[in-house]
Amino acid sequence: MPALNSSDANRASPHARRQALEKSMPNWAPCTIAQGLDRAAMRYADRPLVVTDERVWTFADIQNASRDLALRLIRHGVRPREHVALYLANHVEFVIARFAIARLGAVAVPINFLLRQHELAYVLEQSECVALIAMDEFRGRDYLADLDSMLPGWESKAGGDRLPKLRTVFILPAGARLRAGAQSLITALTPADHACGHQLAQFEASSDPHFRSDVIYTSGTTGRPKGVVLTHDMVMRTAYASAYTRAIEDGRRILFALPMYHVFGYVECLLACLFNGGAIVPRLVFDADDILTAAENHRVGEIVCVPLMTLKMIEVARARGFACPSLVAFFNSGGATPPSIWQEIRDVLGAKELLTGYGMTETTASTFCTLPEEDDSYLSTSNGRLKYAGVAGRDQRDGLLAIYRVIDPETGQELPNGAVGELMAKGYSVTAGYYKKPDENATAFTPDGWLHTGDLGTVSADGYVVLIGRIKESYRCGGEMVMPQEVEELLGQHPAVSNAYVVGVPDSKMGEVGCAFVVPRGAPPAAEDLIALCADRLARFKVPKHIIFVQMAEVPHTVTGRAQRVHLGAVARERLGL
Repeated sequence: MPALNSSDANRASPHARRQALEKSMPNWAPCTIAQGLDRAAMRYADRPLVVTDERVWTFADIQNASRDLALRLIRHGVRPREHVALYLANHVEFVIARFAIARLGAVAVPINFLLRQHELAYVLEQSECVALIAMDEFRGRDYLADLDSMLPGWESKAGGDRLPKLRTVFILPAGARLRAGAQSLITALTPADHACGHQLAQFEASSDPHFRSDVIYTSGTTGRPKGVVLTHDMVMRTAYASAYTRAIEDGRRILFALPMYHVFGYVECLLACLFNGGAIVPRLVFDADDILTAAENHRVGEIVCVPLMTLKMIEVARARGFACPSLVAFFNSGGATPPSIWQEIRDVLGAKELLTGYGMTETTASTFCTLPEEDDSYLSTSNGRLKYAGVAGRDQRDGLLAIYRVIDPETGQELPNGAVGELMAKGYSVTAGYYKKPDENATAFTPDGWLHTGDLGTVSADGYVVLIGRIKESYRCGGEMVMPQEVEELLGQHPAVSNAYVVGVPDSKMGEVGCAFVVPRGAPPAAEDLIALCADRLARFKVPKHIIFVQMAEVPHTVTGRAQRVHLGAVARERLGL
């Protein structure tokens, strides 16, 4: 089925696009991720699914490649419900491997490739992976040297004594030639591989869409990572709800540099394309000029990114120019967003439909999202409304994949609409728990299944959420609770301030006081002027006592663009001698 002409798609209203999605899938039939690919390949076999600068991979290409890799995994001993780690950047092989693992009924464990040896070893051991698919080199880092140090002799004995459950290691030769003795991820099938075809057919026939598909480790800002358990049907329903809420038109190409080991790139980009015959244009790393060039060259319809990326893209686009007539939508979410950014996206990047949202790994992806047809005021006053789920939510409460309530974080009492408290989530798209973490599960969930998100915010009567901050990010000055976001937004209004991050630091008199890390826009303003601005607009206990000027590169962030405030707090205490 050919894609619609881009001009036709641009003229179709969001309502008409949602109707097209409803027509293409009038009823929800639970399926595995691999079955979702197969269904899409039946309709869109020759359409692009993955577009890179080097090659276009069609739905049929990815389907066939995933079958081949599934055969190889089976021959090397991987069985249904066993865990396979993916330690890869946004190579097309990541996509192929994700579907291959699902095809044989195994479970994917995508791992942040920025992790160091001890962190990687912890995730591999805690997740009980039997196989590891890793790249040999990326951005100058030698991943084989890391394996050598962590698992000596891994080429022949995989996990050895340190990780006895790890039986097989595959290497994607992304850099130099494949090392002798290493098992390549890319190789022609052997007769022994083909002989596993009967087993694969059996595994596919017995696959369960309600069993876990992924164990995704949180990148979190505190503590050791926890493996969030997601099922096939959870991620597929959430992907459909994302496509439906965003009103993704037929054949849309989605450009992103978000890592696909995170749900934002995986669920809301890759899997969403299965429902509209669209394609992803994944980039290996974020470079603003590269993103803009890729958007122009590959005629993308949507760019998905976090605010840090957006700000840089706007800056570069102003300097070099940018023209992408095919660009329909811009999905900017995952961190604090300056209010002025939305008009700049329209003016500089030319996007017509602007979107933001709120969610987390534990809710499979975003559960709130603005609508493309809404007034822009919602972008700067909320983090979106509860997602439309369409056919994917018809058998769920109120047609939603998740519901929320707000509680007092100290008393646990439920609060009325509009009151600030901890956001609690429950529903089909909310994880059943962390993999083999009983203590953390007991803390994270109430006895009746509500998830403590750890986020402070409000939910209005009509379902819009306003994210205020993290409970652990708040601090008490003189006994009064301070939410950093309020102070940060005010500092961001100063013309000489690009970004601001506020943390609490010890104070002998007040218990804690605020310390603001300020990224200047050009020459730094006087610290006294910033403190005076806050004193003029905020209650006294909210006014930061300390100002530290930094460059953006000095601010530690998670891969999803969130400032790691625990690290900032440590930096502040060190610099201030506290």
